[in-house]
Amino acid sequence: VQVVESGGGLVQAGGSLRLSCVASGRTFSIYAMGWFRQDPGKEREFLAAITWTGGSTYYADSVKGRFTISRDSAKNTAYLQMNSLKPEDTAVYFCAATSNTYYYTQLDYHDWGQGTQVTVSS
Repeated sequence: VQVVESGGGLVQAGGSLRLSCVASGRTFSIYAMGWFRQDPGKEREFLAAITWTGGSTYYADSVKGRFTISRDSAKNTAYLQMNSLKPEDTAVYFCAATSNTYYYTQLDYHDWGQGTQVTVSS
């Protein structure tokens, strides 16, 4: 499965962005899609995941209530709506796909996008 993220950019604190992730290839094998972010010198942080068929969602505490993950299976696309953005949300955001039924850590994912930069100014 190939995944490509888009939608990053520069936004002021308090603003919103919606990231998109388009999957292609063996999309029938996807069990879940996830969003992660990474700052230089830091570990990649899990943000949210959604199961492809049932649409069940799971969030990290750090983004719960501010970020919303969704998917449009017909378009093979997952989204991450980010509201009330803070300067500490600045990072490269990655989308990933997995066929695993456990999908809460980066080790559970095997297909990754190249990332999209999100910068939140104060």
